Amino acid sequence: MEVRSVEAIVRALNEAQVKYLVVGGLAVNAHGFVRLTRDVDIVLALDSANAAKGLNTLLAIGYQMAIPAKPEDFADAATREEWRRSKEMIVLKLWSDEHRRTPVDIFVYEPFDFALESEVASALEICPGLPAPVVSLSTLLQMKRVAGRPQDLIDIEELERAR
Repeated sequence: MEVRSVEAIVRALNEAQVKYLVVGGLAVNAHGFVRLTRDVDIVLALDSANAAKGLNTLLAIGYQMAIPAKPEDFADAATREEWRRSKEMIVLKLWSDEHRRTPVDIFVYEPFDFALESEVASALEICPGLPAPVVSLSTLLQMKRVAGRPQDLIDIEELERAR
């Protein structure tokens, strides 16, 4: 992952006034357990206007969807639910030639109450003057428990130790 790419992602989302929260490895780092992460995991508020704006914003800075779909498809709740059911998709993967080392994963569903979580989100300063909203520690731990992968279990242990 490259810092310049994370800066580009956060700057673009902030300037477009997209409602989003950082989750995953960057959120783990923000909450006190510094570890390597290879992608930027994002939860968007998935009302159709914000979902389309968020995805279009990332496409505008050079990202592409890993599946043959349009932003309007992602903005449609029924389509996202079909992806979850038929493809067992959890995240929409984005890649970029310009940001080769920094893929983006956008959740295709809201794994928590987005409005409530936005109210308690903390800010991770990506660089001076560039904050990114980060999911709360309790919600991050809950997400990690649900996922249950080996790295998630390590993250839980280390985050609880850091507390």
